[in-house]
Amino acid sequence: MEFPDNSFKPGLTQLLIRRMTAAAILTVGAVGVVVLFLFNPEEHGAIYPQCWLHKFTGLDCPGCGSLRALHQLTHGHLVTAFRFNPLLVLLLPVAVWMAVCELTWQATGKKLPGITMRPWSWWLLLVVIILFGIGRNLAMFGGRLG
Repeated sequence: MEFPDNSFKPGLTQLLIRRMTAAAILTVGAVGVVVLFLFNPEEHGAIYPQCWLHKFTGLDCPGCGSLRALHQLTHGHLVTAFRFNPLLVLLLPVAVWMAVCELTWQATGKKLPGITMRPWSWWLLLVVIILFGIGRNLAMFGGRLG
């Protein structure tokens, strides 16, 4: 079946939906970065989610300090961000590159050289996150690693 130049072509709607989805994700991400830039989680804690583990036990989960670290990164304070959550600061460039690769592929169909995550790498990442969560609460690290 032939389609005239001005008629609907199969796949065009899918491409448009993928591009709109990528644009929506980028927009939400940009708004999130602006909010983190403008509102320090230490001063405006009421607008940010609270960690339930920390609230009820006083222990820091692997994600505790992430919002404060991201706020510091938006202001270019790498060392301070690292003090709040070193694991986030170390993994963020990898996560950003993986997101850029995925969004580029979704929006354009072009594949960028990405990071291959095999099943065992996800398990290793989970173990690292768990060990970080345990280690940051041990007394030998001053009771606070990040």
